[in-house]
Amino acid sequence: MQFIRSILFALFLVVFTPIWSVLCMLAFPFLSPENRYTFIGLWNKIVIALLKPLCGIHYEIRGMENMQAVLNERVIILSKHQSAYETIAYIALLPKQLCFVFKRELLWIPFFGWALALLKMIHINRSNKQTAAHSVATQGRKRLSEGKWIMLFPEGTRTATGSTKPYRKGGARLASATDALVIPIAHNAGRCWPKNSFIKNPGTVIFSIGPAISSANKSAEQLQKEVEGWIESEMRIIDPSAYK
Repeated sequence: MQFIRSILFALFLVVFTPIWSVLCMLAFPFLSPENRYTFIGLWNKIVIALLKPLCGIHYEIRGMENMQAVLNERVIILSKHQSAYETIAYIALLPKQLCFVFKRELLWIPFFGWALALLKMIHINRSNKQTAAHSVATQGRKRLSEGKWIMLFPEGTRTATGSTKPYRKGGARLASATDALVIPIAHNAGRCWPKNSFIKNPGTVIFSIGPAISSANKSAEQLQKEVEGWIESEMRIIDPSAYK
């Protein structure tokens, strides 16, 4: 049954995504950057909503008050990365316009990437670490000054449930340089939408949003370790069976 449900979801994406992308490209010349983000975010909301009845994937958010408390502050979000689900869900569910840092190859995906290119995001060449770091620093400062929140996945790529990769310091470095607050997020999205898996499993994705962490008087290394410690500790609370 889950295979059939997953096929139906895939068919929906194949049909709906090109249509929405074309609508975005037609509408975007007449919209402000903020309204472009809202417009494209409707796709995210529809996908997250459809996953409930079609694949049985629900979500629960813990700690949203930690974001509400800093809505007017400069914020960098550092999140666990297990799935495609959270990249879709964050635009649909979080209360502030996000600026993702992502590899430039995503822009080459037909329709989806073309629409993504019309948003003010930070796309980097991951094959050149020096250029990538410079792009994050320069574009990140600008986006923060525009009132947007920066979203990074410090592990760099998706990890399997119950595993972790070394945390990179790019987000922590940007936070230290700009005196921005850091909000850590742990989640177990890989349980329902595993890495590189076609099959979607029913269940509830838990997003746990941590208290804002100050970057004041902290090196990038200190900040990165603090963020990593919170996220990985929280992972063992929201998904304890994965770490036995």
